[in-house]
Amino acid sequence: MSHILILGGDGYLGWPTAMYFSNRGYDVTVVDNYFRRNACTELDVGMLYAVPTLVERAKIWHGLTGKEIKVVIGDLTDPEVMRRLFEGRATYDWAVDQGFAGIPDTVIHYAEQPSAPYSLINYRYANITIQNNLLVTNNLMWALRDFSRDTHVIHVGTMGEYGTPNIDIEEGWLDIEHKRRKDRFLFPRQASSLYHTTKIMDTDLMWFAVRMWDLRITDLMQGPVYGIETEEAQSAERMGQGGRRAEVGGSERRHLRTIFNYDEIFGTIVNRFMVQAVVGYPLTVYGKGGQTRGYLNINDTLQCVHMSEKNPAEKGDLRIFNQIMETFSANELAEMVQRAGARLGYDVKIDHIENPRREAEEHYYNPTYQGLIELGVEPHYLTDEVLERMMRVVERYKGNIRRDVIFRGVKWG
Repeated sequence: MSHILILGGDGYLGWPTAMYFSNRGYDVTVVDNYFRRNACTELDVGMLYAVPTLVERAKIWHGLTGKEIKVVIGDLTDPEVMRRLFEGRATYDWAVDQGFAGIPDTVIHYAEQPSAPYSLINYRYANITIQNNLLVTNNLMWALRDFSRDTHVIHVGTMGEYGTPNIDIEEGWLDIEHKRRKDRFLFPRQASSLYHTTKIMDTDLMWFAVRMWDLRITDLMQGPVYGIETEEAQSAERMGQGGRRAEVGGSERRHLRTIFNYDEIFGTIVNRFMVQAVVGYPLTVYGKGGQTRGYLNINDTLQCVHMSEKNPAEKGDLRIFNQIMETFSANELAEMVQRAGARLGYDVKIDHIENPRREAEEHYYNPTYQGLIELGVEPHYLTDEVLERMMRVVERYKGNIRRDVIFRGVKWG
């Protein structure tokens, strides 16, 4: 049974990934220090619904499915915490008698501060972002160097590393001819936040480790993700309703849904817009609204990571895929949410507000993103019908939504 180690296993993507692989027979271990939960508490930003602890989630999953997800609570900026995961000295907050699963075949690296606005609140949050993101990645590289050079790493980066260049964006690499000589380089990158800058540095750290130590790494340049429902969360809810274990039911059924933020700091644009529409808060389109990015459904993130795991990079290879399925401008997304909202009976307003970010609002944007589809990923596309289904889920928790946390106006400049 292949062992998957998920760093950042409590997060918006981490927990669904844990269930996804566990459901498919993998031996799954997750690690987290509740950074995102604690940051949400400190900044007083709302979540759409309450979510149990990671240990409790794993117990609920086991009660419903009979499958185990091993849990480690630890801060991966501490190199000794990271190294214990590869030395076999990790301890668990529950199911200790199950023992350590052994050196992982694959590491999925989500364990980073994920928010551009957070990284620019002030110098303290900038320092937290830089320290957390770079130390975790560096600790991982050295643990692999010292204990497990054959382990395949899947790192989730961001399309934001590239910025919005006035040329087509290739999948990570660019062949350049200069003064009649040719070479291959990482595609030029120009981050628009300190968060995105740390992701560039991640890529550089991994490229160094690949060149020096023959590691095998896949770096997924991911666009903003949207969605709530995944196959595993929905199946677990049905099992809870049917009652595999009588004690796992009632309000607990929702507990296997992923964390869902709708605030300006941690909520991605589609998720934010859906919540705004449901509570009658005008959609906050920054500036002219021409900012174009690549997007993907949360279920496609799971597919992309799985296909990368099934087709690992070779030793000494930093393989890069652009992990998006389609592109939209902010205006296009707002209009889609407006139409979907109208079908549900909402009068959705769109408000163009002063852009708090430093970014081009009208630009060329043409990324390549065929690599993962060629591996077998079957895209989910964003349609009015898809938005309507997601908004119906948001509606269930309408009473939890706090209008005061939707927009705080964190400024880049």
